[in-house]
Amino acid sequence: MTIGADLKQCLATIKSIEAGLSSLAINTNAEDEQRLYHEQMMVIEEIKQDLMKRIGEVEREEEQYKGF
Repeated sequence: MTIGADLKQCLATIKSIEAGLSSLAINTNAEDEQRLYHEQMMVIEEIKQDLMKRIGEVEREEEQYKGF
C-alpha cells in the first residue's frame, strides 16, 4: 500500500470515529456524557484537519500521489 493510500485510509477511519462519537452524543441523555463526546469530537476534528493538510502536502510534493 502506498503512503497516499495509507493516508486516505487513515482519513476514512478518522471520519468513522467522528461519526461514531456524534452518534453516541445524540443517543445519550446524560449531559456530562454528551459534553465528553463533544470534546472528543473537537479533538478528532483537529486531527482530521492536520491529516487533510498533510494529504495536500503529499499531493503537492509527490506527483505520483496526486489524486490517489
